[in-house]
Amino acid sequence: MPLECFEMPKTLMRCVSCQRLGRVLRLIALALCTMALLFPATYAINAQAKGHHAAVKKTTVKRERHAAAPRKSARNAKNVSQARTRVSQARARSSKHSRHALTAHRSRTKEFDSLADDARAHYSMQRVAQVRDSRKTWTFESSHRRPVTQFSDEVPRRHLHMLVDDELGNGDGASLYLRANSVLVMDQDTHQVLYSKNANEVLPIASITKLMTGLLVSEAHLPFDEMITITQDDVDTLKGTGSRLRVGATLTRGELMHLALMASENRAAHALARTYPGGSDAFVDLMNAKARALGMVSTHYAEPTGLSSQNHSTAEDLARLVSFAYNDQTLRSLTTSPDYYADVDNRMLRFNTTNRLLKNPEWNIGLQKTGFINEAGQCMVMQTRIAGRNLIMVLLDSSGHQGRIRDAEHVRRWIETTQLTGAGFKRTMASIQPSS
Repeated sequence: MPLECFEMPKTLMRCVSCQRLGRVLRLIALALCTMALLFPATYAINAQAKGHHAAVKKTTVKRERHAAAPRKSARNAKNVSQARTRVSQARARSSKHSRHALTAHRSRTKEFDSLADDARAHYSMQRVAQVRDSRKTWTFESSHRRPVTQFSDEVPRRHLHMLVDDELGNGDGASLYLRANSVLVMDQDTHQVLYSKNANEVLPIASITKLMTGLLVSEAHLPFDEMITITQDDVDTLKGTGSRLRVGATLTRGELMHLALMASENRAAHALARTYPGGSDAFVDLMNAKARALGMVSTHYAEPTGLSSQNHSTAEDLARLVSFAYNDQTLRSLTTSPDYYADVDNRMLRFNTTNRLLKNPEWNIGLQKTGFINEAGQCMVMQTRIAGRNLIMVLLDSSGHQGRIRDAEHVRRWIETTQLTGAGFKRTMASIQPSS
């Protein structure tokens, strides 16, 4: 057979195979085209569905947060309230503890002071009795008064100095420890000296000077309603002290008197002297002349405020001044005023007294004046009534922030509790009574 007869079926088979392959390829191509057309739409649908689900989820989360917010806010408020309550309770406990501690401290201090006073009184009476008459025996029949040796160990170290006997060279009073270097306690009516310590020592007197300043202004009978303006001349250039009375402020003479004697205003005192007839120099000369007229032989004034340490005097001289000034009703009223409101530059300013004893109901003070500069220490003079007696008390150069107050309290307690019945008070000072 010819060769072509055998090659023909192979050709047919090849053709058939090519046709099938072409169909398959076309089907594949059609499928691919269909997928290419359908895939974007399906992706978009899926993306839209996912976005919707995300939005729904976000909205749900927001709603849940909004729903939980009040609960969280309430929880926070509750926590804050609890925290504030705890802080308030802690503060209350601390304040209560502090009050209890302060009360206990004051109670112990008062007890120690009382024990110290009892010890001094007990010891001094025995000492005075032995010195004056060795044949007499003076005793205290009281359960709480014991010899010093029995309770000195109970007193803290800081109070031991109160038990030290103060050797008085003149022997005119019982042992009494005071911080002041110069002291005089005198009966105003009988001029008996109850207590004296360096009463003739010349010392700076600081703002006690203003008592003489006020006395001269009061005796001059100048119009108290006259308006006076604070000037640069009234500013302190010696010590550099400040004042609430600024330059240019205008007050009446009566208000300046009140502030000078009660609040110890230096500019007020200087303005009073500056506007006195003749000026400041003439006023200082009158101060020294008045001191000589009162028998204050150891007293000298260099200026009217007390800022200069050249203003000096003695406790005896100042007792004469207090005894004389007590007769002036204006000085008694102004020096014992606890506070005063003054209209300064259209502002009401409150000025307070420099002597806190005026606000103590246990004290009956008729006239007083305090003073302080570094050279003079804490100073105070006053007329007061203690244990039914009108007394004049002068304390000069006392140490410590409240030294003069403590000294005055010790003197008052000593006078009220000591039962010397006249012993030690026999020395009188007739010369204390000033001449008119």
